[in-house]
Amino acid sequence: MLLLQSHSRFLLEALLNRVQNVDKATEVDYHWVEFDDVRYHVQVTMKNPHIVLLSVSLPVPPPETIFIGGLPFGAIEAIKAAYGNVVQILDPPRDGFNLTLKLNLSKLPPNEENKHALLVKIASVREVVLGAPLRVVLKHLASKTVASDIDQLLALVHRPKESFFLIPQAEKVTVVFPMRFNDSIDTVLATSFLQEFVEARRTAGLNNAPLCMWSSSPPLELKGVPSETLSANAGFVTFVIFPRHVEGKKLDRTVWNLSTFHAYVSYHVKCSEGFMHTRMRRRVESMIRVVLPLSFGYFL
Repeated sequence: MLLLQSHSRFLLEALLNRVQNVDKATEVDYHWVEFDDVRYHVQVTMKNPHIVLLSVSLPVPPPETIFIGGLPFGAIEAIKAAYGNVVQILDPPRDGFNLTLKLNLSKLPPNEENKHALLVKIASVREVVLGAPLRVVLKHLASKTVASDIDQLLALVHRPKESFFLIPQAEKVTVVFPMRFNDSIDTVLATSFLQEFVEARRTAGLNNAPLCMWSSSPPLELKGVPSETLSANAGFVTFVIFPRHVEGKKLDRTVWNLSTFHAYVSYHVKCSEGFMHTRMRRRVESMIRVVLPLSFGYFL
């Protein structure tokens, strides 16, 4: 199984290239889109070659999620904690974007290893921003507490107009994903994949992994959630996260894996579909090689 990287590879390459050529007065203007409709814009002017403007557009949030000033709650604090004085948040952001950051390359650490680590963190801005609410909840879980200002049921955006749900408690956090797919074949493959995913959790080598359950109907934890929010043609996946899953460096990995779980499933569904199509084409080609000589022989 392939796990998606938390940083944007193209953004990291753009930043590294800019750092290596910071003395050259060249103009940069990049636009691109990554999975789950996260859009980026990087701009550098010839007048200020050491200043990089990075704008990010997030997936359109459904009405049940909490956005403050166009960002998930806790995002501003997470950005300041992750980037320090290297990054300045511009208010308001560029038109069409949720966030615009002003990067001052002259303030990067002189040590090459620390510099590269910070650039990787900046390239992980998606994780920092979209994962901010989840990080707040899981940090409290690590200390076996629940924040007083957090609802008993949270909806967090992870795809355009789609959310997943958190039920925070002092001893555990329950995470529920309604799984939706537009293509009927993807739905069938995803349902089978998710059921096998649950079975794999029961193997001896994964005893310490989070509990994982799949159901075709909404779990009891989502009682009271509007029915239109719970339309899921591939069922519901539930993870139960305990404090041991968010200790130390495990926190970042858990936040990222949960935030991108639907993309992870979609990726492997498409890979499985592509593999089956390849096998089918090879099978047809082998049959044609057998049948064609026989057909020509029939007409001789």
